[in-house]
Amino acid sequence: MSTAELASSYAALILADDGVEITADKLQSLIKAANVTDVEPIWTSLFAKALEGKDVKDMLANVGSGGGAAAAGGPSAGGAAAAGGADEPAAEEKVEEKEESDDDMGFGLFD
Repeated sequence: MSTAELASSYAALILADDGVEITADKLQSLIKAANVTDVEPIWTSLFAKALEGKDVKDMLANVGSGGGAAAAGGPSAGGAAAAGGADEPAAEEKVEEKEESDDDMGFGLFD
């Protein structure tokens, strides 16, 4: 990770910890206060746009929670309820097809 990325990351964490909105100007101010001179304004702009509207503390608390599976199931249930899902049949689970192995192709790694 470059110095610019690291400085922007730390500045964003400081702002989030203080409960302050993360903006490019505030990130740049913190970086200048820390006497880090080689950070171009594009980095602070990128970090501010990436973190806009996000709860950084919540993201840090859920780093290893595996929340992706719950998010995948949520929209399908919500979409069916919003569209009057009482008359529609329940969604069937997709059965994953077994991947072909190299043994079935008739050749091996060293043939």
